[in-house]
Amino acid sequence: MTAKIDMGFDGAGRAVEIDLEELLATRLLVQGNSGSGKSHLLRRLLEGSAGLVQQVVIDPEGDFVSLADAFNHIAVDAAHYSLIEIERLAARAREHRASVVLNLEGLEADDQLRCAAAFLATLFEAPREQWFPILVVVDEAQLFAPAAAGEVGEEARRASLGAMTNLMCRGRKRGLAGVIATQRLAKLAKNVAAEASNFLMGRTFLDIDMARAADLLGMERKQADQIRDLTRGEFLALGPAISRRPISVRIGSVATSARNVSPKLMPLPTADADGLRERLFTVDAQETLALTMPVPPVPPVPPMASLMQSAVTAPAPLAVPDMPELDEAEQAAVRRAVLAEMALEDARVPLPQLYQDYQVRCRMRGVAANETLDGFRRQFAIARAGLDPDEDWDDVLALGETLPEDMLAPFLGVARAARAEEECPDNEALAVLYQTASPSRARRMLEFIEEKGLIVVRVDLTGKRSISFPHFGWTTLPAIPEQPKPHVARRSSGRR
Repeated sequence: MTAKIDMGFDGAGRAVEIDLEELLATRLLVQGNSGSGKSHLLRRLLEGSAGLVQQVVIDPEGDFVSLADAFNHIAVDAAHYSLIEIERLAARAREHRASVVLNLEGLEADDQLRCAAAFLATLFEAPREQWFPILVVVDEAQLFAPAAAGEVGEEARRASLGAMTNLMCRGRKRGLAGVIATQRLAKLAKNVAAEASNFLMGRTFLDIDMARAADLLGMERKQADQIRDLTRGEFLALGPAISRRPISVRIGSVATSARNVSPKLMPLPTADADGLRERLFTVDAQETLALTMPVPPVPPVPPMASLMQSAVTAPAPLAVPDMPELDEAEQAAVRRAVLAEMALEDARVPLPQLYQDYQVRCRMRGVAANETLDGFRRQFAIARAGLDPDEDWDDVLALGETLPEDMLAPFLGVARAARAEEECPDNEALAVLYQTASPSRARRMLEFIEEKGLIVVRVDLTGKRSISFPHFGWTTLPAIPEQPKPHVARRSSGRR
C-alpha cells in the first residue's frame, strides 16, 4: 500500500508530496523559529494521513486538540490523570490502534517531561503482536530531548530524553515513526536529531542553527543564508520520502485550526483622548455603592488573658460525617477485589508505583491498605497467579521468598497448576506472569528457578514438559511448552 500526502507546492507551482510509507521507515525532523509555520506544517501532515495510519501527538501547548472533532482523535488532558493511568491509556491506545492527542498544557515543565516519557515508553515496550505502524508527532521536541540540562529536574530530563532516543533510534522496528519539530536545532539532542532522514527546514536567524540546517540539507555554508530569507509557511525539504534534492515547499491550507492563534492587528477605539480619560477615571454605580457603604467598626483588641482563655476553650470543630464502617471480613473482601482488578491490567510498572496505586484505590473505596510493600508484593503475586486466597499457600510463599520479586508470580502460577494436577503452563502464559513479551525469557526463568533447587523440569520424548515441586510432592501434567511456528518456505534464487 502506498499513500502520498499533499503538503503544498514548490516554487514552480508543482505539488510536493510525502510518501507516507517511506516516512514511516525514515522519520522526519522539522525546524523553524517561532512563527515560521511548524505547527501548521504538522497539522497539514496529520490531516492528510489521518485516515491512513494511527497517530499519536505529544502536544505541550494544546494546539492539536481540535483534531478530535474533525478526525475522531482521542484528546487526553494529562493534567487529570496519574502517571500509572497515563501508561494504561498508552497501552490501550497501542492495543486498539486509537489515535490520541496527549495535551500537556496544564502541567509544569517537569510533569510534562515525566508524562511524555511514560506515554512514549509504554508505546515502545508494547508486545510484539501490537507493533502496528504509528505516526508519533512531538511538537517542541527541544523540551523533551534537550541538548543540555536546564531548569527541569535531572530525573525527569533523563526519562524524557531516554524515551525520545528510543523513539527515534529504535522505534522503527516497533512501528513507531517519529516526527519531531523544534524551534532550534542547537537546543535539540544530537543523537535524537541525527536519526531523521527527512528534513523540513523553516526560517531561522542564528548562524549556528543555519549552519546545522545547511549541513542536514547537504548545502554549502555559503548557501545557508537563504534559510534566513524563507517566509512564513515556506520550508526547504529533503529526504527519501519527499525529494532527493533540496526543494522549496509552500505548505498548503488546513481544515482545522489551533486554539492559540497568532496575534492579529485590531482597530483601536474611536473615542478621543477626553472620552478615554472619562472612561478611565469616572466612578461607576457599583464603585459608588462600595464607597458609600459604611465601614464596619474594628473590634477592640482583647487583652492577652482573654486570648489565652479562648485558646484553651477553642470552639468545637464542625461535625464531619463518619466513614462507612466495615468489619474486617468486608475490608479484606474489598482489598481482595482491588488486587483482582489490578491483576487483570498491564502490570509492567515498578512495584512501588503499583503499591501507591493500590493504596489510592483502597482509600477511594473507604478501606485502609494495611499491607506493607512486602505484603503487597506477596498478595499481588497471589492475585496475578490466580491462587485461591482461602487455601493455605504459606509454605509455597516461604519457598518463593528466595526468588527475585518479578519471578514470584510465575512461580506461584506453576505451583497452582501442580497442586491442582493441571497441565503445565506454556512459555507464553509464563511470560505474561513474568511481565515480558519474550517466551524465551520465561524459559530461562524456569532454568534459574530449577538451579535454585525449587523445581524439577522434565521433558519427555514427545516434547511435553512437566514441572515437579519436590518439597511438596506436586507435579503438573505434561504439556507442550511452545506451539510450533508455521514453516515459511524460502524463495528460490533460481541459481543452481
